[in-house]
Amino acid sequence: MPDNHIPTRPDNSTKRYGWVDYAKGIAIFLVVYRHVFEGLKRAGLDVEGFMGFEYANIIFFSFRMPLFFIVSGIFVSGSLAKRGFSGFTSQKFKTILYPYFLWAALQISLQILLSSYVNADRTLIDYTYLFYSPRRIDQFWYLYALFNVSVVYVFVTTYLKANPKVQIFAGLIMYFFSAWTEQQGWDMGFIHEILHYYIFFALGDWLASYFKNPKNAYKIGSFKTALILLPFFIASQLYFLLINLKHDPGEYRFIETYQPVMFLLIALTGCAFMLSISFLLQNLKTAAWLRVIGFHSLYIYVSHVFIASAARILLTHAAGINYLPLLLLIGIGLSVLLPILFYRFCMKQGWYFVFSLQKPAIKK
Repeated sequence: MPDNHIPTRPDNSTKRYGWVDYAKGIAIFLVVYRHVFEGLKRAGLDVEGFMGFEYANIIFFSFRMPLFFIVSGIFVSGSLAKRGFSGFTSQKFKTILYPYFLWAALQISLQILLSSYVNADRTLIDYTYLFYSPRRIDQFWYLYALFNVSVVYVFVTTYLKANPKVQIFAGLIMYFFSAWTEQQGWDMGFIHEILHYYIFFALGDWLASYFKNPKNAYKIGSFKTALILLPFFIASQLYFLLINLKHDPGEYRFIETYQPVMFLLIALTGCAFMLSISFLLQNLKTAAWLRVIGFHSLYIYVSHVFIASAARILLTHAAGINYLPLLLLIGIGLSVLLPILFYRFCMKQGWYFVFSLQKPAIKK
């Protein structure tokens, strides 16, 4: 657990920015919320009596993944300068692509073996989706998309000498093209995720120097900034909720597909507000538990669905609990806590390969 002193820039021992861990903590919590809730809903639990949880599920969908890509983009130039293209690509293979294939294949295997108990209907063909259609492998698509976006971005930066502004322009074209392909009903597989999220990654790189400058920490993370952004955040989320409820019940992707300009504005408003809150928490030196969650976000991401599914099956079948709020609370709590404990156990045993091919640095 980190101590109560959370610096505005990384210290010599951790080399981490506190606000980044807070932002990742917020994002991964929202991811876990959605997957636990969706699992309960697919299992046939009563959702109609608790529509507030469904509305929250829809709202969180508008900005949580763009936030992950923006935060990741903030560090791409520094990593590229340190490692070069080949070193950068190798490092991303070890820390992103490796856990993607490992944990996604494990999830498919367990879903096949436990087909009588889980919501997913898997066959051997699902293993092939890992390479060209990761959206069909539930939550794991993000890791594949992040690896592909990162590698394409640094390739363009290194060999085509494109600066972040040029990358943003290219990202906008790709983003609107991805919306058009969805409107046409084209299945682009993993290519769609590259097209769709490239803009957010590029924006992160472009804003990196501003966010990393400690002089801006109190400006971004002030109550004034948060209060200015708050009404725009509320208004944009209400619009996202009401329009999607009206036009696309069940999937809630109407705005993202058919109103790409609005989705971009809504997503960026949500990201700006969450980043402001992250800086504010850092400045206040509070809610260190959220920073701990953010530090472990990758490990939570790859394993939380296993835990959520097991908890749901045990609580509903063995314990006979069917009260949605209680199941949601327990499911989220376990899905966040147990991956952290499991990761720390693996590190103590020297089993770093459970999550990465990159051996952690030995602390002196």
